[in-house]
Amino acid sequence: MRLDQMFKIEFLNENLSSSTKIDVLAELINILIQGGLKIDRTKTLDVLRQREKLGSTGIGDGFAIPHGKVSDLHKLVVAFGRSKKGIAFDAIDGKPVHLFFLLLAPENSTGQHLKVLAKISKMLKTHNFRKKLIDARTTSDLYKAIIEQDESCPM
Repeated sequence: MRLDQMFKIEFLNENLSSSTKIDVLAELINILIQGGLKIDRTKTLDVLRQREKLGSTGIGDGFAIPHGKVSDLHKLVVAFGRSKKGIAFDAIDGKPVHLFFLLLAPENSTGQHLKVLAKISKMLKTHNFRKKLIDARTTSDLYKAIIEQDESCPM
């Protein structure tokens, strides 16, 4: 599955304003809602908070992949946000997080969301890709970098 099937430019924010973990999760949900996705903001935030209680989705190297299963979704969706200043997110390496990929899956989803999580993680392990995301000047540049990296990274 390709990211362009679940991710669109409207689901991207190049300059997150949040300064806390919970605020950034809410801001990422808002990106999806403002982009036209019909989900319950409160329920979705609760799902993500519960997931974070199991262990931080802050992978390290400045990125996090918060994720969860949501009852009112019919397909996988991905949002992306970038924080230039960085956000304390309880990342494994203790460093601030600058790059966030939010993955939401339907509640009855089986292994497909795990494959997408693995793919995003693999993409972000590439230093040059992370640098492109940090250095991109426009929303279009960010979107293009993500789609190109997705195409060059088989699932």
